[in-house]
Amino acid sequence: MRHPLPKAELHLHIEGTLEPELAFALAERNGIDLPYAGPDELRAAYAFTDLQSFLDLYYQLTAVLLTEQDFADLADAYLARAAEQGVRHAEIFFDPQAHTARGVDIGTVIRGLSGALEHSRERYGLSTGLILSFLRDLPAEDALKTLADAGPYLDRISAVGLDSAEVGHPPAKFAEVYAAARDAGLRLVAHAGEEGPPEYITEALDVLGVERIDHGIRCLEDPALVTRLAAEQIPLTVCPFSNVRLRCVDRLEDHPLPQMLAAGLLVTVNSDDPSYFGGYVEDNFQGLHRALGLTDSQLERLARNSFLASFVDDARRGELLAELDAAAAAPGVSAS
Repeated sequence: MRHPLPKAELHLHIEGTLEPELAFALAERNGIDLPYAGPDELRAAYAFTDLQSFLDLYYQLTAVLLTEQDFADLADAYLARAAEQGVRHAEIFFDPQAHTARGVDIGTVIRGLSGALEHSRERYGLSTGLILSFLRDLPAEDALKTLADAGPYLDRISAVGLDSAEVGHPPAKFAEVYAAARDAGLRLVAHAGEEGPPEYITEALDVLGVERIDHGIRCLEDPALVTRLAAEQIPLTVCPFSNVRLRCVDRLEDHPLPQMLAAGLLVTVNSDDPSYFGGYVEDNFQGLHRALGLTDSQLERLARNSFLASFVDDARRGELLAELDAAAAAPGVSAS
């Protein structure tokens, strides 16, 4: 049996790991009726036409998440799956506004998630980071309030991000809250260039000051931007299965990742919302190998990029890179 390469996952929405079986278990625990006959019928609803059709179901299912234990169970289920997929470090997005809008206190969300992550090294061999992500289709004032409300818990949060419906919500809308997050000592990332234009990538870099771009596949439409991204080695957290399921790319065989690698971009591979998009991060690696013919050395490069792009300290990065080097040289360990 061939084992997956060690890797980091840097673009993962914890709410997007809610498998149908867990959704029904939490619904029963909390006395919530879901409008589906069971997990199979719910899974059949994962036929999305675009980003918004996915988001509609995504937010509907957050209704089952109410207590600290619910969020802890959600995180722990992901960590167990991630470990099986070769993940050694995970930086995990969460959407507090999707929960506070339902009356769930932000402390409940953060304590539940961080409580599970605190034990991830000893239980699963994973180091972790938690990224508070703002919903870009809500007012910027709401993002500022969310950051303020998270104030007592910022020691549990490593970065802020920006997600949800991209088109019509440019990064500059959130300049003030990103400045506040930077002043609070948080790292900065943002979704850009998935459905939105390449200009959103430039704006996220120059106006928000982000260190990493989530998605970024439309950068190839702007050669000058590609040159800049390659020269500055700005990481791009690409999510191939997601791009196909949300119709940003027609087929996995058409994915631009080989062109991105050839252009010298610091590309990483991630699963985004794996419960909804058909696979976790190693499944994405395997899919790329089959559909695009990526070689072992290319997949090893993607795994290496994931550690280089992570927000770990130098000591942890050294550990992770050494583990990757050892795994790549060992018989029976491969990305393909």
